[in-house]
Amino acid sequence: MPDSGGKDGGDIGKITEYRSAPKGVAEAIHAAEVIDDFLPPPEELVLRDETVKVTISLTQKSVDFFKKTAEDQGVPYQTMIRKVLDLYSQRYQRE
Repeated sequence: MPDSGGKDGGDIGKITEYRSAPKGVAEAIHAAEVIDDFLPPPEELVLRDETVKVTISLTQKSVDFFKKTAEDQGVPYQTMIRKVLDLYSQRYQRE
Protein backbone atom coordinates (compact mmCIF):
# COMPACT_ATOMS: atom_id res chain seq x y z
CA MET A 1 0.00 0.00 0.00
CA PRO A 2 1.47 3.41 -0.92
CA ASP A 3 2.38 5.74 1.90
CA SER A 4 0.07 8.74 2.08
CA GLY A 5 2.20 10.57 4.61
CA GLY A 6 0.99 11.91 7.89
CA LYS A 7 1.54 10.64 11.43
CA ASP A 8 3.21 7.41 10.41
CA GLY A 9 5.94 9.25 8.53
CA GLY A 10 6.29 9.64 4.84
CA ASP A 11 6.07 12.63 2.61
CA ILE A 12 2.85 14.63 2.71
CA GLY A 13 2.14 15.86 -0.77
CA LYS A 14 4.16 13.09 -2.37
CA ILE A 15 2.74 12.41 -5.82
CA THR A 16 2.57 8.89 -7.15
CA GLU A 17 3.05 8.80 -10.90
CA TYR A 18 1.55 5.89 -12.83
CA ARG A 19 3.21 5.03 -16.08
CA SER A 20 0.69 2.49 -17.31
CA ALA A 21 -2.86 1.51 -16.45
CA PRO A 22 -4.56 -1.86 -16.78
CA LYS A 23 -5.86 -2.42 -20.30
CA GLY A 24 -9.56 -1.92 -19.42
CA VAL A 25 -8.88 1.36 -17.66
CA ALA A 26 -6.72 2.67 -20.46
CA GLU A 27 -9.38 1.78 -23.05
CA ALA A 28 -12.11 3.43 -20.99
CA ILE A 29 -10.06 6.63 -20.65
CA HIS A 30 -9.31 6.64 -24.34
CA ALA A 31 -12.99 6.14 -25.23
CA ALA A 32 -14.22 8.76 -22.74
CA GLU A 33 -16.12 11.74 -24.06
CA VAL A 34 -15.87 15.24 -22.63
CA ILE A 35 -19.27 16.57 -21.59
CA ASP A 36 -19.90 20.30 -21.32
CA ASP A 37 -20.77 21.52 -17.84
CA PHE A 38 -24.56 21.87 -17.93
CA LEU A 39 -25.12 22.78 -14.29
CA PRO A 40 -25.74 26.38 -13.28
CA PRO A 41 -23.49 27.95 -10.65
CA PRO A 42 -24.70 27.64 -7.04
CA GLU A 43 -26.09 31.17 -6.90
CA GLU A 44 -28.42 30.32 -9.80
CA LEU A 45 -29.73 27.04 -8.39
CA VAL A 46 -32.29 28.58 -6.06
CA LEU A 47 -33.73 31.81 -7.26
CA ARG A 48 -36.07 33.71 -5.02
CA ASP A 49 -39.00 34.94 -7.04
CA GLU A 50 -40.83 37.97 -5.82
CA THR A 51 -43.98 36.89 -4.03
CA VAL A 52 -47.27 38.65 -3.39
CA LYS A 53 -49.55 37.82 -0.50
CA VAL A 54 -53.12 37.05 -1.54
CA THR A 55 -56.21 35.75 0.15
CA ILE A 56 -57.75 32.74 -1.57
CA SER A 57 -60.46 30.31 -0.60
CA LEU A 58 -59.64 26.68 -1.37
CA THR A 59 -61.62 23.53 -0.80
CA GLN A 60 -60.88 21.66 2.41
CA LYS A 61 -60.13 18.60 0.28
CA SER A 62 -57.37 20.45 -1.63
CA VAL A 63 -55.83 21.95 1.50
CA ASP A 64 -55.83 18.55 3.23
CA PHE A 65 -54.15 16.99 0.20
CA PHE A 66 -51.39 19.60 0.05
CA LYS A 67 -50.82 19.56 3.82
CA LYS A 68 -50.47 15.75 3.85
CA THR A 69 -48.29 15.63 0.75
CA ALA A 70 -46.10 18.50 1.96
CA GLU A 71 -45.68 16.86 5.35
CA ASP A 72 -44.57 13.63 3.65
CA GLN A 73 -42.03 15.62 1.59
CA GLY A 74 -40.89 17.85 4.44
CA VAL A 75 -41.82 21.14 2.77
CA PRO A 76 -44.38 23.87 3.55
CA TYR A 77 -47.74 23.19 1.93
CA GLN A 78 -48.02 26.80 0.72
CA THR A 79 -44.80 26.30 -1.23
CA MET A 80 -46.30 23.27 -2.97
CA ILE A 81 -49.45 25.16 -3.89
CA ARG A 82 -47.37 28.06 -5.22
CA LYS A 83 -45.27 25.66 -7.32
CA VAL A 84 -48.38 24.07 -8.85
CA LEU A 85 -49.73 27.51 -9.76
CA ASP A 86 -46.34 28.57 -11.17
CA LEU A 87 -46.12 25.43 -13.35
CA TYR A 88 -49.68 25.90 -14.56
CA SER A 89 -49.14 29.56 -15.43
CA GLN A 90 -45.84 28.80 -17.21
CA ARG A 91 -47.52 26.08 -19.25
CA TYR A 92 -50.38 28.26 -20.43
CA GLN A 93 -48.70 31.68 -20.46
CA ARG A 94 -49.35 33.63 -23.63
CA GLU A 95 -46.52 35.73 -24.91
